[in-house]
Amino acid sequence: MDGGARAARGGWSRRRFVGAVTGVAAMAAVPAPARPDPEPRSGLGSGSGQVPSETAAPEAAARSGTPAGKGSGPRPLYLGTYTSVEGGGAGIGLAVYDPVTGAVTGRGTLTGVPDPSYLAVHPNGRTLYAVDERQDGGVTAVRLADRKALGTRSTDGAGPCHLSVHPGGRWLLSANYQSGSVAVHPIDGSGALGERTDLVTHSSPPPGPGQQGPHAHQFVTAPDGRHVLAVDLGTDTVYTYRLDTRTGRLTETSQAHTRPGAGPRHLTFHPGGRYAYLADEVDDTVTVCAYDPPTGRLTVGRPQSTGSGPGTNYPAQILVTADGRFAYLANRGDNSLARYAVEAGGSRLRLLDTVPVAGDFPRQIAFSPDGRLLFAANQKSSTVSVFHVDLVSGALRLAGEPFASPVAVCALPL
Repeated sequence: MDGGARAARGGWSRRRFVGAVTGVAAMAAVPAPARPDPEPRSGLGSGSGQVPSETAAPEAAARSGTPAGKGSGPRPLYLGTYTSVEGGGAGIGLAVYDPVTGAVTGRGTLTGVPDPSYLAVHPNGRTLYAVDERQDGGVTAVRLADRKALGTRSTDGAGPCHLSVHPGGRWLLSANYQSGSVAVHPIDGSGALGERTDLVTHSSPPPGPGQQGPHAHQFVTAPDGRHVLAVDLGTDTVYTYRLDTRTGRLTETSQAHTRPGAGPRHLTFHPGGRYAYLADEVDDTVTVCAYDPPTGRLTVGRPQSTGSGPGTNYPAQILVTADGRFAYLANRGDNSLARYAVEAGGSRLRLLDTVPVAGDFPRQIAFSPDGRLLFAANQKSSTVSVFHVDLVSGALRLAGEPFASPVAVCALPL
């Protein structure tokens, strides 16, 4: 859910309505989308209908596991947007970035995917997945080698806003925001999606203060690989499930409750696997949580500051460096990135500072594969800011002018 949550926090339309475009606070009028085809579709393509030759080598490098770094050449960058809002994009944005300078160059658009507001890539780097954040939600798979659509499957829910791939590469996990449910789809050897194997709606506990129902905002796998966790803003709860990797079925094992009205949005794990950090959108806090790998149980700690100044702020996403020494939080409203020192083996966050994000409403942040760059997708300013990350101090330094991208809500650097 986006800004304005304290005033009206119940609907998926509100999630997309607030901060959709620069200087505009209204959604474009569009007809209700048709239900995604049950069988794979084709026909996605870049704006020109051709695969730009400049991106072929970087994508091949990504697929082969070649690390980004000095001398590796330009790397692919995929950009998520809304297609059904005024000023929005036409599909998934295509770009490349220089892993040394951070400079971004546009390469057109991958059309045919409606409202691709969140993106993820298969562990083998060969397939891109996007949510279709619509009333009749779907998830779409695209083969990166030739940008061919491998099909769209229904999530059997409304407003899917997050997806991730299980580390084994056989299951796609997605979260339906409006419906407050999580879905599982099988992934075959080609990267294509099969029919949904499970769907769980968060019916308990009841909605938190000011909420009208559950709002699943994220669905991820814990580092141990044995449990998957769903963050629900509407019920102030993080649900832990055991995923049967043979059948794709979910079994709930525990619930972790934040304080009422916190509105948890995004969870990320410390690489040690015993702690996780939770961004609470509604009450503007961040929380350290203890995690027990054998049981999958999460224990929520005390909320602490996001570093935001006076005024309204909605923390969006939190990341931790691969070495576990620093964490970064995107602050929408304050329009800053907070930097934390991670201490005591991951059990403590200490706020160091904040830096301006050089954009408006940073919806999502992501590291480059080598951790030397941080990308921030700024929804209201329709830009993507890139920062150099000092691997010793964790300090952030802006890498030139932000890149223009229509209603940028997700940046996926490979």
